Amino acid sequence: MSFSHTERSLRALEVLAEAPEGLQLAQIAVELKMPKPGAHRLMAELIRLEYAAQAPNGAYHLTPRLVSVAFRHLACLGTVDAAQPVLDDLAQASGELVRLSVTDSQRQVFVAKAQGARGGLIYDPQMGEAAHLASMATGQAWLSTMDDVSAMRLAMAQGLAAAGLGPNAPASPAALLDRLAEARAHGLAIALDSSAPGMSALAAPIYHPATGACLGTVSIGGPSTRLTPERIDALTDTLLEAARALSDRVAGSSYFTPARAAI
Repeated sequence: MSFSHTERSLRALEVLAEAPEGLQLAQIAVELKMPKPGAHRLMAELIRLEYAAQAPNGAYHLTPRLVSVAFRHLACLGTVDAAQPVLDDLAQASGELVRLSVTDSQRQVFVAKAQGARGGLIYDPQMGEAAHLASMATGQAWLSTMDDVSAMRLAMAQGLAAAGLGPNAPASPAALLDRLAEARAHGLAIALDSSAPGMSALAAPIYHPATGACLGTVSIGGPSTRLTPERIDALTDTLLEAARALSDRVAGSSYFTPARAAI
């Protein structure tokens, strides 16, 4: 199978985005399935365009330029601005980290957040990361909006296993399907010590008010010592109310075109 220069350039950006410490040329060539001379020319072009840089040890890494472009795009769309007041209110009510994700055909990415914790252990992972669908409440909430075949195709393509998962992460397709059935029954997903040891979360899908398509999710996450099952039960109605409010707010953004929302 042949790949265009554009495809390889975009794939190179994705590969480097997952390697903050940088990658050597040989590693990039393997990831892109291309000869080292071609990979060298590609990286030289990305450096010229200021999307990549090369460290003294020879490793290539992304520059902040791509992040700047992404956040300028989000700012112009108004998605985050529209959602932020709802996220702030939910963070204040829960006293924990609240995050908004958006979805496409394959991935779920966090694009906005509000921190409600003011002391003790503060859970605050990086923005822009892709959710691990099988173990995270936000991933399970999204998968629960699909039929089982579609949900498992996405989860298995990403993999059930990942570094640093908690003891309650689904270890088999059957276990994941059980979680998705529970999420459908309750309208939200709950993950206790699943995505990481000692961390818990609950997440609800955000639906397009006209089409019913899932646009993304809103989640509350924090230490399991604070997000106990009892505390999660007390927050479910508040989370679902926030999801309904976000449905009206973010669906008006041009980011969620009818074609995209239907994916």
